[in-house]
Amino acid sequence: MKGKIKKLIRERGFGFISAEDGREIFFHRSALEGTDFDALEEGNSVEFNAERGPKGPGR
Repeated sequence: MKGKIKKLIRERGFGFISAEDGREIFFHRSALEGTDFDALEEGNSVEFNAERGPKGPGR
């Protein structure tokens, strides 16, 4: 999937992505592969795989 970083909460280590399909996807820094969380900026275009987490879809 593709989207853009909508919001980063750096002090808590997570953020939200606005996916191209209109969904808002939660992500945690521990889920990143090959990317430094501290290098991310709001508005960056990203590619990702969304998986159902313990708190629901996209979490």
